[in-house]
Amino acid sequence: MVSPICSYHKKKMKQIAFASSFPKMQGGIGFDGGSGEKENVGKQIQIVRTKGKVKDLQEEISKQDVDFDVVCDIHVGIAHTRWATHGAPANVNTHPQRSDEDNEFIVIHNGIITNYKDLRTFLESKGYEFESETDTESVAKLIKYIYDNSDNEEMSFDTLVERVVQQLEGAFALLFKSVHYPGQVVGTRRGSPMMIGILSEHKLSTDHIPVLYRSGKEKMGNCTLPRADSFSSLYAVGEEKGVEYFFASDASAIIEHTNRVIFLEDDDIAAVVNGRLSIHRVERRPSELPARAIQTLQMELQQMMKGNHSSFMQKEIFEQPESVVNTMRGRVNFEDLSVVLGGLKDSIKEMRRCRRIILIGCGTSYHAGVATRQILEELTELPVMVELSSDFLDRNTPVFRDDVCIFLSQSGETGDTLMALRYCKERRALTVGITNTVGSSISRETDCGVHINAGPEIGVASTKVYICQFVALVMFALMMCDDRISVQKRRAEIIHGLQKLPDMIKEVLSLDEEIHTVASELYQQRSVLIMGRGYHYATCLEGALKIKEMTFMHSEGILAGELKHGPLALVDKFMPVIMLIIRDQTFAKCQNALQQVLARQGRPIVICDKEDHESEKNAYRAIKVPHTVDCLQGILSVIPLQLLAFHLAVLRGYNVDDNKRLRKVEAEYVSP
Repeated sequence: MVSPICSYHKKKMKQIAFASSFPKMQGGIGFDGGSGEKENVGKQIQIVRTKGKVKDLQEEISKQDVDFDVVCDIHVGIAHTRWATHGAPANVNTHPQRSDEDNEFIVIHNGIITNYKDLRTFLESKGYEFESETDTESVAKLIKYIYDNSDNEEMSFDTLVERVVQQLEGAFALLFKSVHYPGQVVGTRRGSPMMIGILSEHKLSTDHIPVLYRSGKEKMGNCTLPRADSFSSLYAVGEEKGVEYFFASDASAIIEHTNRVIFLEDDDIAAVVNGRLSIHRVERRPSELPARAIQTLQMELQQMMKGNHSSFMQKEIFEQPESVVNTMRGRVNFEDLSVVLGGLKDSIKEMRRCRRIILIGCGTSYHAGVATRQILEELTELPVMVELSSDFLDRNTPVFRDDVCIFLSQSGETGDTLMALRYCKERRALTVGITNTVGSSISRETDCGVHINAGPEIGVASTKVYICQFVALVMFALMMCDDRISVQKRRAEIIHGLQKLPDMIKEVLSLDEEIHTVASELYQQRSVLIMGRGYHYATCLEGALKIKEMTFMHSEGILAGELKHGPLALVDKFMPVIMLIIRDQTFAKCQNALQQVLARQGRPIVICDKEDHESEKNAYRAIKVPHTVDCLQGILSVIPLQLLAFHLAVLRGYNVDDNKRLRKVEAEYVSP
């Protein structure tokens, strides 16, 4: 994951070196080195890499023979904290990756270069030796190869990067630094997020940076991107005025420094040269904006602190009552029973004329779609498909102009979902984004959308975003049917249920100690089955996902109606079974499933209504939750499973915020 990189003016080197990393599995930093004299800074690049936490990296940095008290007019440092994707966690596989032993070029990278093996084979044939197992090292070697073979052509850093990017395939956000271009840094992205934070106490030259394009008069083989000038770059106005730039993959990585950001688009090349930021592109696409605007993040640093909680995951689970309120705030009027999603109101008439709704997402976002499919079908009387983004693309699913395609993503940058969005846009379907990140790629590229306002989600496992996506989709269903007289009674019932929801969530959270007791009985098990049907099948899938993500136990969400078609063979007195049995239209069928489990000496833990004495009587242990409208009950029944996953992980000795086997490519951790 790309951490902030900073270009400073009049700062001590120590302030840069310790500002550029956040806690994860392993990390590294590359910054301007030199002999200690101010004029020599930037003529060498110092790299420090280590496994472990940021404190370990800080200790390594402090051991370096570098004068960190030198005050520099211009200084650049790039840092990175990563999960192991190519190569095991090891210093040699840590970013920055370098072009050679002299660190002529260094690169940090978020994403995957899919053609890195071909690049590596080519570069090895040219005599370049590789020292890591990463895909990123191919990029570092490639930029040196192009530089070395430029026939003494005077080439700017951004043009050099542009030539490198033309040879890359995959999704990536890249940052480059070089001894040949001291005081400069270049960033680019394709398919992976990148933003630039801007901090200055002084007036800036502009709040919109014009995008520079290659001149049509230039030859393709020897092209040079136009140079930035005072009218096309961002800088602090006046002599000796400083400005700081922070390149990052996620807003949470830079919010402690600044809330003013520029979001880069795919294939943008952003260059900082002598404190001036400019943005370049090779060619202009139709309907493309001619400038990148400075935007203000609506995020507070306090939102990303643990507070009194032991972990971000626990904090985010207990934030859910407030998150649900924020999702509904200003959108649901409980007095006149109206629902207005401002981002959709201009397109709602077109949506009501559609022939089909397709919900597309990955992981937890996919489960939010499964959870709300039934109520969407009921209220809209339209066919509703729920698709996993990767499978949707693999099948080349037919999409038509009169379809409404809804894309669900916490970050708004999920790679497969973003590619599915572009696939649907090519087929001229109406696209809707439901994300938790303002300014994300999905929120920018969809025709309209909803920001769920869940607040930053730092933990590896998504919890509050699932519930807020759930609520947002229910609100969408209510908005779609507000002109249908036949469903007004049902609409009123659901809206009243939404009004009571935050207090009911608090009531479920009060079961934390009880669920800890359940976890203490299960944490040594190797597997768990979770069963339900109807509205609660999605809850089973989501609960099973949380348990396997956090505890590394095998867990499986099972549709109770399919119990006799295979899964029942797994049930015996040793197999932990969790069943969701709620008093709705599937209650009698779930009771039948419960009897089948009991007949095989199963010891089911049942999540049921508070007044459901029948299920409680037959359960090995019962977890009682409040009863609400059937289509909202899944919100209340998933919270015990979130808490169970948390407690199981802690009891098994795992750090829930530092999952060593998962890579959450959309989020950055911020030190508490």
